[in-house]
Amino acid sequence: MMSHGEQHYLDLMRRVLERGDERLDRTGVGTLSLFGEMLRFDLSDGTVPILTTKRVFWKTAVKEMLWFLTGRTDLRSLLQQNVRIWTDWPLQKYRQASGETISQANFETRILTDDAFAAQWGDLGPIYGKQWRRWQGPDGKVYDQIGALVETLKRDPASRRMLFHAWNVADLGQMALPPCHMVYQFHVTKGRLSCMMMQRSVDLMLGAPFNWVGTVALMLMLADQAELELGDFVWVGGDVHLYRNHLDAAREQLSRQPRALPRMRLTRHADSIDDYRIEDFAVDGYDPHRAIAADVAV
Repeated sequence: MMSHGEQHYLDLMRRVLERGDERLDRTGVGTLSLFGEMLRFDLSDGTVPILTTKRVFWKTAVKEMLWFLTGRTDLRSLLQQNVRIWTDWPLQKYRQASGETISQANFETRILTDDAFAAQWGDLGPIYGKQWRRWQGPDGKVYDQIGALVETLKRDPASRRMLFHAWNVADLGQMALPPCHMVYQFHVTKGRLSCMMMQRSVDLMLGAPFNWVGTVALMLMLADQAELELGDFVWVGGDVHLYRNHLDAAREQLSRQPRALPRMRLTRHADSIDDYRIEDFAVDGYDPHRAIAADVAV
């Protein structure tokens, strides 16, 4: 489902450019925004929505998803894998608190080499992985939403309660960034696993393409554990926006022709949902246009 699948994304980007509401957001950058959008990708033929009108660094997205599944929330464990997509938020916090104009590279070096500094400034709070794997109830009991999902997929795949989410109201204030991709719901029919993922806030240029790769990787792992094939990936966006400093990049992307979607597969069966590694993922036939630079709005 490559060309027409990606075209749906490009059409959405064009609608945001043409009809988006001009809004001043918390970052101060400003956005063009639409509310309530949906895209559907058919994964049953093996193709996956890794965009081709710009290069998407799919290994970084998969590494992030694997990190979420560990339940960890420390920046160091990401940096050790050369994943830097979460640095901006603790870096901003440190700069504001210390008044030091430290570079990102030097900040990351200190996180990697200074245990005390990493403990103080390198924890991202109870973000996704904490909520997915270690949601703590008021009675102190810890709930593993992912583990429960795997078991339900195996024993009761017709259940309408196969979902997990990260919007833990009591913990929001402690998070480096409140969850954007909030809710994942799953459905099995005729031996195929489908997923609907809801994002409350969608950076259409940088965030959505990256989150789609992570979701498909998660679907592959869950399907592997439950002996299922892939069905549909349904994406629902709440506030779907382009940042004002991304508009030229978006227009450049819209000028390009989509190419055939690649395929993603697992190279081995893992014993459990906790046993996958980046080496277990392979992408075939990925031939994207060159990358497009765009700054993250923090």
